[in-house]
Amino acid sequence: MIQIGKVVNTHGIKGEIRIFSNFKYKSLVFNIGNHLYINNDDLVIRTYRVHKNYDMVSFENINDINDVLKYKGKNVYIKPEEYVFPDLLNEDLIGLDVYDNGKLIGVLSAIKQNVNQELLVIKNNDKEYLIPYVEEFIQNISKEKIELNLIEGLLDED
Repeated sequence: MIQIGKVVNTHGIKGEIRIFSNFKYKSLVFNIGNHLYINNDDLVIRTYRVHKNYDMVSFENINDINDVLKYKGKNVYIKPEEYVFPDLLNEDLIGLDVYDNGKLIGVLSAIKQNVNQELLVIKNNDKEYLIPYVEEFIQNISKEKIELNLIEGLLDED
C-alpha cells in the first residue's frame, strides 16, 4: 500500500474527515467510489471536496462523527494496483541510482516537500544532497535510474 496522506481532523458531525495530502495524483485517487484504507479499514469515498489546503472526504455507510473519530491522526493509504498512473510514483523512485551528466552522485533516499517544490534527497556515503525536483534538472527518469543535468555549483564537490 502507498501512503497518500494523513487524517488531521474530523469536520462537522456527519462523518466527514479532513486529510492533508501532497500525493502527486490526488485527482485520480479522490473520486467518488474509490477506496481508501485507514487502520486497515476499506472505505469507499461517498463525497469529496477541497477546503483550504485539505481534502475533505466522507465515506459510504458512515454518517456520524463518532464513526470517524478513530481515524484522527492516522495515515491514509491506497492500493496501487487499483489505479493506473501516467508516470512513476515518487515511492517507485526511492533507492534508484542518481546520475548527473553520466556521473553517479548517489542514491535517492527520499523526496521531501518544500514550500515551493519537491526536493530529491540524494545520499552518497556521508554526504546528502538536496536537489530541486524540477523539470529543468531532470534529463530522464526510468525504473532503473534517474539522470539529471545540474547547474554548476549545485553539488558541493571537493
